[in-house]
Amino acid sequence: MAQSTVDNPYNSDQTLVFMAEAIREARDGLAEGGVPIGCVIVRNGQVVARGHNRRIQRDSVILHAEMDCIENAGRQIPSFYKECTIFTTLSPCAMCSGAIRLYGIPRVVIGENQNFRGDETLLRENDVQVDVLNSIECQDLLADYIEKNRSTWYEDIGRSGN
Repeated sequence: MAQSTVDNPYNSDQTLVFMAEAIREARDGLAEGGVPIGCVIVRNGQVVARGHNRRIQRDSVILHAEMDCIENAGRQIPSFYKECTIFTTLSPCAMCSGAIRLYGIPRVVIGENQNFRGDETLLRENDVQVDVLNSIECQDLLADYIEKNRSTWYEDIGRSGN
């Protein structure tokens, strides 16, 4: 079973660079009026796709950051995804975890899972390496949004809320 929790978010320069790109995507989404969750896909040390939550902007029921990012990678052969790592500012929900599994992405680096813990167990049980950075920046960015936009947040995660 693949499992990893990174206690120190500064475990590698590359990890920090790519998570910073995902955070930039989250901030872009917020600037557009959306939920601040961002994502990048990295292959061979290069960002090959970017995305952020666009549910509000596109009036979509499925455009979470990971789904947007995978869509932006374009149509690829299966072996392409097996050489990728997905960096996301928030723990992937069941829908996004399913897409990660479907395309065989072997590693997910998560900025934070305190505001929402997605289907990390499913990923690990399917031999996906899951690294949680516990990024305060990711936590604070989303927590601030949730505080100001509670009903939109609950809609985003498919739950009823106050």
